[in-house]
Amino acid sequence: MDEKKILIIEDEEKLARFIELELSYEGYKVDKCGDGREGLTMIEQGSYDLVLLDIMLPGLNGIEVLRRVRRFSDIPIIMLTARDSVVDKVTGLDGGADDYITKPFAIEELLARLRSAFRKSQSETENRVSGVLQFGRLTLDPSAYTATLDKAPLDLTKREFDLLHYMMENKGIVLTRDVLLERVWGYDYQGETNVVDVYIRFLRSKIDDKIEARYIQTVRGVGYVLRED
Repeated sequence: MDEKKILIIEDEEKLARFIELELSYEGYKVDKCGDGREGLTMIEQGSYDLVLLDIMLPGLNGIEVLRRVRRFSDIPIIMLTARDSVVDKVTGLDGGADDYITKPFAIEELLARLRSAFRKSQSETENRVSGVLQFGRLTLDPSAYTATLDKAPLDLTKREFDLLHYMMENKGIVLTRDVLLERVWGYDYQGETNVVDVYIRFLRSKIDDKIEARYIQTVRGVGYVLRED
C-alpha cells in the first residue's frame, strides 16, 4: 500500500509513544507532538494523510485545533478522548471530526478506525468529481464543496454537508439510520445511532426552518427521506 503519513497530537507521552510504535509496525509513517499549537503548525506545514487528535491538550485544546484546521483542510481527523458523553462526541463531530475513539482503547479498534477513515476519504474524493445536485431551492456542488439555499450560501459543517450530499443523491428514497451511518459515518462506525437524529435536526434548523418547508421528512419506524410535499 502507499505509505500513509499520520500525525499524533497527544500530550500523554507513554500513550503517544505506544501508538507511534504500533502504527509504525503497521507500515504507517508517524510524527507526534504533545502541544495543540505546535500540532496545528505541523498540520499547516506538513502533508499528512490523517491526524489523531487528543481533546485535552496544552497550548490549544483539541476542539480549537480542529476548528482552525477545518478552515483550510478536510484532512481526516480522529479525536482521542477520555470523555465519553454524547455532548463531547457531538461537539467533536459537529466541529468536523471524522470519528472519535474513547481512551482506553485496543490498538485493533484504532487500526479499524484508521482504515475506515482512509476508505471514506478516498470515496469522498471520488464523489467530488460528480456534477452539481439540485433539489427544490437547494443546490449542492460536490467539487467546490459548497451548498446554497435560494442562492444564499449554507454554512454547513463537513458532516452536515456529507449527510445532505448523500440525501440529495438519493432524493425520494427512504434512508434508514443504519444506511446513513454506513454511508456518511463509515462502515466501521460504532457510536450511538442517535447521532443521525442529531444531525438531521441540525440540517432542518439550517434548511427547513429558514424556508418554512418540509424537505427532510421523517418516516416513522424507518428513517428519513428528502422530498417535497
